[in-house]
Amino acid sequence: MKIYKAMFMNMVILGTLVTATAYSWMSMWMGLEINLMSIIPILSSCKSPKSAEASLKYFITQAIASLLLLMSIILLMFLSNQLNINPKSYPIWMLNTALLIKMGAAPFHFWFPEVLNGLSWMNCLTMMTWQKIAPMIILMNSLMNTMLISFSVISSSIISVLLILNQTSMRKIMAYSSINHMAWMLASLMISTNLWTIYFSIYSLMNIGLILMFNLNTIKLINQLLSLKYSMEKMTFSILFLALAGLPPTLGFMPKWLIIQWLSSNELFILGFILILSSIATLFIYMSLMITSLTTYNWQTKQKKSNFSHNYLSMIFMMGLTISTLLSNMI
Repeated sequence: MKIYKAMFMNMVILGTLVTATAYSWMSMWMGLEINLMSIIPILSSCKSPKSAEASLKYFITQAIASLLLLMSIILLMFLSNQLNINPKSYPIWMLNTALLIKMGAAPFHFWFPEVLNGLSWMNCLTMMTWQKIAPMIILMNSLMNTMLISFSVISSSIISVLLILNQTSMRKIMAYSSINHMAWMLASLMISTNLWTIYFSIYSLMNIGLILMFNLNTIKLINQLLSLKYSMEKMTFSILFLALAGLPPTLGFMPKWLIIQWLSSNELFILGFILILSSIATLFIYMSLMITSLTTYNWQTKQKKSNFSHNYLSMIFMMGLTISTLLSNMI
């Protein structure tokens, strides 16, 4: 890694930590701005017109969201003399809308797939994982408009499933998959901080495994899945996609199981039903990708004798649900 990339990456981490540990609204906003101004040089570091266009789109969108966030903070400061602020008030609507734009959640998702389509795989990983932490922490520590968040959960579930169909770019498929998982993460934010931490950690781990495989094999389109030469790579790719869809007994099923259990106990059946249907639809799409990779054989396909990383990833995601269930019963 070049020196300037390491410096800007440290500033990205610093901006997120400033937002996470801030005690005032202005400090949170300053942390977001430090994060934004540091991530732009990293996104545009690749010498290609697509990366420059993607970084410009990201900057404009985040600047608009920061403006809305700053306006809502100023309005909240004027209302700070009131003991109780109504979550349905206009500043809370503006605050939640600005954070949803920054996270790329539907119906404010218009920029997210286009930005990811022009970035490298490692920058896509940063956008899908680390860049979502700071807005979610602000949303977690502020008043949430339940109606707006529920509408975003439903929109993210439905829109991501509809738009992921007939996509040929793997980056756009991963972008709409991230929007779909955003619905689950917003639902977990409405429940508890611990559940969001569990879901986000497992989601980040699954993304790291998939993005590293895509980056190693230089996969950009669906038909390039045929370039996977080794049977163990195909198996690991399939298990990671099953975990991303939340199919038991993979590890990705556990946080979805907990969220559905909470939604059912609080009689939010419609919200849980929509989330379940969206998971089934994404599972169908992921299985079509798996079948394309597994059932196609060519003369380059080989059997890898031993690869610790592939075996390790497969074992974690296949046995993760069983291990976590045993631990929860012991606790």
